[in-house]
Amino acid sequence: MSRSIFSVNRLQFAGLLTVLLVLQGCATLPSRQVMQSETQGFVLPKTPESGRAMVYVVRPSGLGGLVRFNVYVDDQKPESEMGYTRGGQYIFFNVKPGTRKIQSLAENWSEWIIDVKAGEIVFIQQEPSIGLIMARNSIFKIDEIQGKYHVKTLQLGTILRMEK
Repeated sequence: MSRSIFSVNRLQFAGLLTVLLVLQGCATLPSRQVMQSETQGFVLPKTPESGRAMVYVVRPSGLGGLVRFNVYVDDQKPESEMGYTRGGQYIFFNVKPGTRKIQSLAENWSEWIIDVKAGEIVFIQQEPSIGLIMARNSIFKIDEIQGKYHVKTLQLGTILRMEK
């Protein structure tokens, strides 16, 4: 009988752990007005270099926080990797103007196509989800207010290259 109680406790523990991991990944953002107020006067760490656009990639969720989400521009070659984030981090880099493919690697590849002009700043968010072996990811573009808020509140990730 003690064996079945132990099994139930393990199942309950596993269920609780799953719920906690999911809730950790579901961070609620403050209202748009609060984000705008909190970022008023905030200066981004880096702006685009002359003739370039700047891309900020943010990963606000702590879900799968220890898993690296590697960021690539245009293709999946090692020389195209710009850096990586873990939970609660961001990175940034310059890109040439035009149509660019931003890709993120976790358990899967995810991509977002952007069309940027010189001097423009674009914010991309990485969103983790539970995978089979490790965290999966999706990416999408977010607006300037939300992007600045995340950059202000997150830690700098690992930047491997500043320009592509």
